[in-house]
Amino acid sequence: MYLPTNNITFDAVHADYLTEKEINLSVMRLDKIHETVSGNKLFKLQFYIEKCLETEHKTIVTFGGAYSNHLVATAFLCKQNGIKSIGIVRGNALQNKTHTLIACEANGMQLDYVDATTYKIISTINTNKYVTAKFGNCTLIPEGGFGYDGAKGAATIMELLCKENPTHVCTCVGTATTLAGLLLHKNTVEKIVAVPAIKNMVDVEKRIAKIGVTFNKEKLEILPDYHFGGYAKHTPDLIAFMNTFYTETNIPTDFVYTAKLLYGIIDSIKNNHFKKGSNIICLHTGGLQGNLSLPQGTLIY
Repeated sequence: MYLPTNNITFDAVHADYLTEKEINLSVMRLDKIHETVSGNKLFKLQFYIEKCLETEHKTIVTFGGAYSNHLVATAFLCKQNGIKSIGIVRGNALQNKTHTLIACEANGMQLDYVDATTYKIISTINTNKYVTAKFGNCTLIPEGGFGYDGAKGAATIMELLCKENPTHVCTCVGTATTLAGLLLHKNTVEKIVAVPAIKNMVDVEKRIAKIGVTFNKEKLEILPDYHFGGYAKHTPDLIAFMNTFYTETNIPTDFVYTAKLLYGIIDSIKNNHFKKGSNIICLHTGGLQGNLSLPQGTLIY
């Protein structure tokens, strides 16, 4: 599957604290890939799409919440490739008719709403009895692309990154699929730095192992204290950071992932966590459509 990587840029951040500490910081703008399939989603989905195209059923079933970037990206790519898409959505149809789900339906995705308890049971990586019983033969994509195929796709991000000679590659963590992909790729980066978007996310290494990726544990570093209350949670401090960062860099961020990542990395730089001479690259994993869930006027972009 063609990856439209030509739009990706590496945007340098300029600030006095970086000059003072002799550190380079830049943002890999995966959000520029495509207005719908932005960020890391296309990378994580590419091998699932290719596998489905090799089947007779030409149907993909996957999972997500009401504001899922993964769902809308899957719907778009399936439409582009002539694949039927079905999204199993956590929640009630009447309560969750978000702009995200409207976009999914506009791209031809059939939505199947289930309650939170049922969702938790059927959305695990090894559970497909519910799916095959209800929808027949299909290609099943776990939530967020979680699986070896997703990690293998995310590993191709590192191929682009390595050309910039980073000492540190930093990503926010949800399912840990992208993180697993970065660790899967053989490279000379000193550290892969993970900033969990989920509160009390103490199972990062177990998630990576469950995907089937083995790695040098000395290469992974986790900064666990920048979740701002938990997944999709935010505080006035985070919103203020997003607006200030945009004013200073012209880089928009989303409150679920990339804003938390950049806040954590910048705070760590200011507190002398990184050594002088470090060349740090942060992944902008897209998801800007999620900002539409914020009250109008919250962000200046």
